[in-house]
Amino acid sequence: MLAIIPAAGKGERLKPLTNIAPKPLLPVYNKPMIFYPLLSLKEAGIKEIIIVVDKNNKSYFKDFFKDGKKFGFKIRYAIQKEQKGIAHAIGSAEKLAKNKKIIVIHADNIFSDNLKKAVSNFKKQSFNINKHKVGGAKIILKQVSDPKRFGVVEFDNDKIIGVEEKPAKPKSNWITAGFYMFDERVFDIIRKLKPSARGEYEISDLVDFYVKEGTITYEKIKGAWFDVGTIRSLHEASDFIAHNQRLREWNF
Repeated sequence: MLAIIPAAGKGERLKPLTNIAPKPLLPVYNKPMIFYPLLSLKEAGIKEIIIVVDKNNKSYFKDFFKDGKKFGFKIRYAIQKEQKGIAHAIGSAEKLAKNKKIIVIHADNIFSDNLKKAVSNFKKQSFNINKHKVGGAKIILKQVSDPKRFGVVEFDNDKIIGVEEKPAKPKSNWITAGFYMFDERVFDIIRKLKPSARGEYEISDLVDFYVKEGTITYEKIKGAWFDVGTIRSLHEASDFIAHNQRLREWNF
């Protein structure tokens, strides 16, 4: 099992900081932003990483991480040629990740929860579809006060029945929190997706395939979670980490 970190975004809402360096390498308290997703992966026992980059920012990541060995990872790089959404970014890594279960974690998401158990549970889950066993998908959910900005989950009792990207009228205040697990079929599914009204290949549509198939599970997190996409959220995350010993003091 390996992890894919989409990191090709331009970070428009963090300009002018992102005129200097790619968003995932900006400091959040005492570490580059991308270190915190890497911590989540390290705790889950994931050592093989694919960072999806833009051709113009690849050198920043490669100069910093190289092959990842000194950080305890095997890191490779895939180029997303066009900015067409997160599902498109995942698809850009197909040649490097084919035939493996994958984790996708956003480069700008920070979790205070340890996600090791969720990953372990996903590795063991299995469904029978057309007389074949499949692993399905698992997503991490977080309850928020402003769900309109995210992929919003719709429930029927405790069962997920839909996921909608940035809806005008959210059907719940539970959102997909930037940590996804998919079985080996994920790239075949991505190739069948159609662009949304925004012209992007949405990760919510990828998740929705597994919802409709009935092969998705989820785990809710209670701890702090940050989607560091704005100057305000960057400062909020930094302030939280300054007072959180686990995130503040860990190192590779």
